[in-house]
Amino acid sequence: MWYYLIALFVIVLDQITKWMIVRNMEIGESIKIIDNFFYLTSHRNTGAAWGILAGQMWLFYIITLIVVAGIIYYMQTQAKGKPLFQVSLAFILGGAIGNFIDRLFRKEVVDFLDTYIFGYNFPIFNIADSALTIGVILLFIQIFKEERTEKVKAHGKS
Repeated sequence: MWYYLIALFVIVLDQITKWMIVRNMEIGESIKIIDNFFYLTSHRNTGAAWGILAGQMWLFYIITLIVVAGIIYYMQTQAKGKPLFQVSLAFILGGAIGNFIDRLFRKEVVDFLDTYIFGYNFPIFNIADSALTIGVILLFIQIFKEERTEKVKAHGKS
């Protein structure tokens, strides 16, 4: 159950940072942190990543509820005894709920982390998006580890 605390931490951190942006910055306002690399830019998104499906809140509500239910199911069944799997799902859960709260109460997602990587202006994102990305990366590592373990077991039995 400790991994639910990770999800809760992500949700709280996400919501506090979004509240600070909404309270202290105008939409479109930008604060330079590291020139040509990292800015805090107040932005709103009514869609998913890169503004995909903008304005389709009902779809995001349904998808998020299904994803959250699936994650909780996997945390309770498939991830038991697998700490990396549990942590990856906790990050995904926290990120999904963080953006869901925005969609539910604000009817848009507050984004503010604005980066330029090798001259590319990456789409503005938030803590919840970061947690989702970290969770997916950890999930891929978990899958890779399990596949290697299965291959070793299969070769050991030959």
